Amino acid sequence: MRGTILVVDDEPAVRFTVQQALESAGHAVLTAANPDEASPQLGACDAVLTDLAMPRRDGLSLLAEARSADPDLPVVLLTARGTERDAVSAMKLGAYDYLTKPFVLEELRAVMARAVEARELRRSARQLAAERAMGRPLVGESAAFRRLVDDARRVARRQVTVLLRGETGTGKELVASLIHAESPRSARPCVRFNCAAIPAELAEAELFGHAKGAFTGAVAARRGYFSQADGGTLVLDEVGELPLTLQPKLLRALQEGEIQPVGAARVERVDVRVVASTHRDLRAAVAEGRFREDLYYRLAVVELTVPPLRDRRDDVPVLLEHFRRRYAARFDLSDVRFSDALVTALTARSWPGNVRELENAVARMLALSDGGALGVEALARLTGDAPLEEPGGPQGLRQQVAGFERQLLQRALAASDGNQSEAARRLGVSRMTLLDKLKRHGLR
Repeated sequence: MRGTILVVDDEPAVRFTVQQALESAGHAVLTAANPDEASPQLGACDAVLTDLAMPRRDGLSLLAEARSADPDLPVVLLTARGTERDAVSAMKLGAYDYLTKPFVLEELRAVMARAVEARELRRSARQLAAERAMGRPLVGESAAFRRLVDDARRVARRQVTVLLRGETGTGKELVASLIHAESPRSARPCVRFNCAAIPAELAEAELFGHAKGAFTGAVAARRGYFSQADGGTLVLDEVGELPLTLQPKLLRALQEGEIQPVGAARVERVDVRVVASTHRDLRAAVAEGRFREDLYYRLAVVELTVPPLRDRRDDVPVLLEHFRRRYAARFDLSDVRFSDALVTALTARSWPGNVRELENAVARMLALSDGGALGVEALARLTGDAPLEEPGGPQGLRQQVAGFERQLLQRALAASDGNQSEAARRLGVSRMTLLDKLKRHGLR
């Protein structure tokens, strides 16, 4: 199995030799001369190969740092002859394996291949466990999606508030569920409160609860969302919509772990981890006086951005297959499938509504289908546009993709009245990329 390996050694000749050997086996290789240089790169690799004895900081300090940052990251130690006992002791501290200098290149390649495979197996096992806890799968293979998932898993283990930013429909609620499922609180409740769905005058009672007789209609005391989430996680969806008058009370709950139900004389202690999400720019809201600055910084101890679908196009075919299976089972369409041409056309769309829009599109196409292979005419029915032409004859996939790309470019230019910047925006690519594609297809 191939992956990205971080090589750490203070001897340039060793780094060069190891890099050449691992790259010849198909791995991507990062290098560092010491643990300080290696630290910023730990999050970008699948395995670490580090010398044990180095000036100032040794390999054991890097092992401890790597284990703290990501317990699933395998670390292999390089050690001189006569110090194998130190290496064995390091393995008890969590090292994956060790190699003795001078090492055999084939053995080096084999050990690092096993380390990368172990990383993937651990990641898969944890993902399955998290998916079981969440009740739904994590679907995506792009680098942007994997980085987000890795960051969410890393922060899940820390007792900090997290702010999830992203456009509507990107899947912020899925990331919040993952953070809870991978946290030490996973056996406790995960409660959601939509700050935009509750009228301002009721939000306080909903969030913090109320005493009997606190207001007209309060015929009994009621626990609020904070109390319901005690010991677990409270997800505050669209926190940017929270009324300004309620924000100081939320800040107190975060800072002191105390809430006061409406109409109650006493405060209550709660132990809640908060994950907030928003599609708004809260920094701008702070500057405009619509959101408290101190609350923003309390919520955004860690801030993660959920990328829009246009920035993770590699995931569109995977998502299409996932949603096809879901709705084929729901609509009893066991033989329905997407043609390569349809997948290509759907992948090229900008999807301003992100994953949610893509799911709805698949649901509509299958709801209108009688089964069998769905071609680009299904997209035309979906959008109301004239159908793209299905390529005929014995063309290969490359020729078909090129033909559809040309048609999509022509359609985007026509819809934009020839404005190249607008056409690029519609296609979800940069203007330079558009110009390159226009030149390749002989279009102006």
